[in-house]
Amino acid sequence: MAGLTVERLSVRTTAIPDPADLLGAIPSPAGVHAWVRHGAGLVGWGEAAQVTLPAGNDRFTAGGKWLREVFDGARVRDDVGVHGTGLIAFGSFTFDDCSDGSVMSVPRVVLGRDGTGLAWLTVITRAGDAGGEDSQPSQPADPGAIQWRDGALPGPQWEQAVAEAVRRISRGDLRKVVLARDVYATAERPIDPRTLLRRLSGRYPECYTFACDGFIGATPELLIRREGDEVRSLVLAGTMPRGGSAEEDSRLAAALMASAKEAEEHRYAADSVRRVLTPLCDPLDVSPGPQLLTLPNVHHLATRVVGRLATDRSALALAAALHPTAAVGGDPTEVAVEVIRELECMDRSRYAGPVGWMDAHGNGEWGIGLRSAQLSGNQARLFAGGGIVAGSDPAAELAETTSKLRPMRSALEDSSAVGGGGVTERLP
Repeated sequence: MAGLTVERLSVRTTAIPDPADLLGAIPSPAGVHAWVRHGAGLVGWGEAAQVTLPAGNDRFTAGGKWLREVFDGARVRDDVGVHGTGLIAFGSFTFDDCSDGSVMSVPRVVLGRDGTGLAWLTVITRAGDAGGEDSQPSQPADPGAIQWRDGALPGPQWEQAVAEAVRRISRGDLRKVVLARDVYATAERPIDPRTLLRRLSGRYPECYTFACDGFIGATPELLIRREGDEVRSLVLAGTMPRGGSAEEDSRLAAALMASAKEAEEHRYAADSVRRVLTPLCDPLDVSPGPQLLTLPNVHHLATRVVGRLATDRSALALAAALHPTAAVGGDPTEVAVEVIRELECMDRSRYAGPVGWMDAHGNGEWGIGLRSAQLSGNQARLFAGGGIVAGSDPAAELAETTSKLRPMRSALEDSSAVGGGGVTERLP
């Protein structure tokens, strides 16, 4: 396991004047971490400690053990004492048990704000060094012109995969499976994650804008939040694109709420979260029916879940228990994951896996890594998926993934346009 050695860390959290713009405070593109919604949350930079976890269904347990060793060995002075202060770690886990590359990381510097005027700075140093920043401050750079190319499956082949999934559902192999696809971007210059994070956060403030070890995005889906013994989750499944006019938009929203197919897809996702959290919480409150969640690019069906833990579980342990929900895997889970491996023809890596942060008390927030991309130099690999049930239409599902790709494509191009290069897509 790379990065297994745990160095003793010294941690100091102090109150600071509210910086107002968390993402604007990140000094360089090196070692960027983020978890921001409506301008509040956490950003970090540099690397005080990091572990890369191998494949296996024990990767969450291994990550939690490494974290506990880091937390237990640290000397911490926290002069603020609120959610997100003291020693925290960011993390991002692979979707599939068979995939390497899950990461837990402690930055050298963490900046936080709660949106009410309270802000703090946490500086983490290793034994024998002075801590601080790892690189010189710089201004965020534009990536320049973007060239696009297909990923594992071009649009027509991906539609064939959807059709095959529908056939298997029809013959009774499973009830739902979520199929994803990828596209690749090559930029004129190295891609600065700060540039994309700023654009995503500005355009999608309702989402959780995240970054961890080059994996960045703006996810609308909160897998789990734990603060003390209270837990919250937001389940999303069932999607409709936004309309080009107010009238069309209202019509599409109403169609989503009335759709039996979308309701079925959503029900599997909400039930999967309920099944996991019910034995762990007393009480557990699940909204009685899906509500409409409207984002700039799509409408979603949403179910809110609130509970009080009846047993001590960390935020990471809860995320591990929930993953993968039927919102990103399918139902039944084991069958759906096997179908995903066969039909997608790609490794999802950390797409649709848990991403977020946790502190030494087990509190934290974990989302699902959606509307996302993996960055490497001037390359970006983008992902989007959709839930397939018996009534799914392959062309409509392809159009849905195009809507879901739009946030990251627009962030790269700094435009609402999503055309370009070699990827054949039907825009809604």
